[in-house]
Amino acid sequence: MRKLVGYLIAIVVILLAWYLLSLAINSPALPTPIEAISQLIRFAPQLGPHMFVSFYRVAIYIIIGTVIAMPIGLAVGRSPRLDSVLAPLLYILYPIPKIVFLPVLLVLLGLADAPKIVLIAITIFFQVLVTVRDAAKTVPDAAILSVRSLGATRFDVHRHVVVPATLPELFTALRISSGTAIAILFFAEAIAGRTGLGYFIVDSWAMLNYPRMFAGIIAMAVLGVLFYEFFDLLERRLARWR
Repeated sequence: MRKLVGYLIAIVVILLAWYLLSLAINSPALPTPIEAISQLIRFAPQLGPHMFVSFYRVAIYIIIGTVIAMPIGLAVGRSPRLDSVLAPLLYILYPIPKIVFLPVLLVLLGLADAPKIVLIAITIFFQVLVTVRDAAKTVPDAAILSVRSLGATRFDVHRHVVVPATLPELFTALRISSGTAIAILFFAEAIAGRTGLGYFIVDSWAMLNYPRMFAGIIAMAVLGVLFYEFFDLLERRLARWR
């Protein structure tokens, strides 16, 4: 209930600020919230399929990137020798904005879902990998020694100590990554696509239908909130000690 009230207050503040800004600018490019919401209701039957496609794409990106990155991050974080080999590679590749590879992926994989999935999966992969690696490094040696003294195997150490210790940081990375994934998704769908919220927004912009465009922006914001709340709920279930 407290979170719901917080969301309601935030929505009221955003809508009020949006309304005042639209009055101050007085430009068709920034419609009032009432105009945008009315278009959101009007085009809801069209927005639904686009939103579902975008949701499916982001979910696939996150699953693929996380499943590949987490075991590698754990291994690198707990192995100084492996870290010394892979860390320079991470430092070189991680800062590169992955969106620059979109034209290459479009040429290699075509205009379907494959280049979008690969592009954002790579982005999620590096964000999760770096976060899990750093979190695994900070696991106290005393915690590991205590379970080893009870006869725990290396698998037991990872299962009962290392993985639980890195879960909070993993969910923080996933919340951040979901926002990044949606941002990159917008560019990918806008540049190469006929479906998804990114395409809907750019198509509305091309028609100079700015209220319709903002309806798509609202839908994309809702998509981001859904992912954020999902990871927040999952963290409360799997990392209750936090």
